Amino acid sequence: MVGAIVSRTSKWVVASSAVTFGRFAEGPVRRLEEAGCEVRLNPYGRPLTKGEMVEFAGDARAIILGNDPLPASVIKRLRKLRIIARYGVGFDGVDLAEARARNIQVTYAPATNREETADFTMGLILDLERHISQMIISTRSGGWDKIAGTSLYGKTIGIVGVGQIGSAVARRAMGFGMDILGYDIVQRNEPTIYGVIYTTLNDLLRRSDVVTIHTPLNDGTRNLIGARELRMMKDSAILINTARAGIVRHDALNKALLEGRLRGFATDVFDREPPIHQPYYDYENVLVTPHVAGNTYESSERMGNVVVDNILAVKDGVEPPDPVTSQLLYESAVSMGLNTGDMLL
Repeated sequence: MVGAIVSRTSKWVVASSAVTFGRFAEGPVRRLEEAGCEVRLNPYGRPLTKGEMVEFAGDARAIILGNDPLPASVIKRLRKLRIIARYGVGFDGVDLAEARARNIQVTYAPATNREETADFTMGLILDLERHISQMIISTRSGGWDKIAGTSLYGKTIGIVGVGQIGSAVARRAMGFGMDILGYDIVQRNEPTIYGVIYTTLNDLLRRSDVVTIHTPLNDGTRNLIGARELRMMKDSAILINTARAGIVRHDALNKALLEGRLRGFATDVFDREPPIHQPYYDYENVLVTPHVAGNTYESSERMGNVVVDNILAVKDGVEPPDPVTSQLLYESAVSMGLNTGDMLL
């Protein structure tokens, strides 16, 4: 039970709900302990429920947050909390207004698993296009099925969200000799070096052989890819999602796959973890992985150290290096075309 883990202590308690923190890299945990912190690691191997979070981190000064939601109702009960250090780049599950009202710092770990997520994205694309997993499973069971694949060279990849990860995917796609379309409200110059040609979302969907999603989840991107958008895509196209599950409508996706209006789909992200089983998980042209796109030994060390840097800064009474600021929220909203008139700056 988590209750047995929580103890009364005068130490700075750091409670990590992030499943992989401390699992693949021990250095960041040692740094916290050497700084006089008591470190608690996630005992469940999955995101915590609201009740579990309160019990687990009730006396914590710092939370290393994974993919768990942290709404106002939970934050209010964490009375000693001084910092929410997101173990990742997204902060869509945190009630930032409540944290701000209670003078709790919120930080994130920008670009710490950019290259790894881009690598994994290309791996999913290659697997779907060349049927690698399908043939491995068949051959292991005694089959000898040589399935013809689809070449990437000369094909068009459409990148929805051309930020840090989207740009890294573009660099890789350029190496495969692909034409590259990009959709983003903010059209940054750097991706054009890698061959990105900006266009509208509708045009990207109509022209692309591969569509890969790399946007944050917010009011502007939730259900961004639904029935209408899937109908625009080529029947021969594949869709990749390593961003957030809520960007794609499950029911519309399932229908498109069943009707043969989408040749393949791969996802590494889910509404909850472990996920509720979806019918399309069982289709041969679908790949499902357990939210590991950004996880390597190297990225775990890198991301863990960024998180620790932020926690120790707050512990020492100085400004953390990677705060989620009003300016950052404003820029994120602008990049997705959201209304910024009511934002508190």
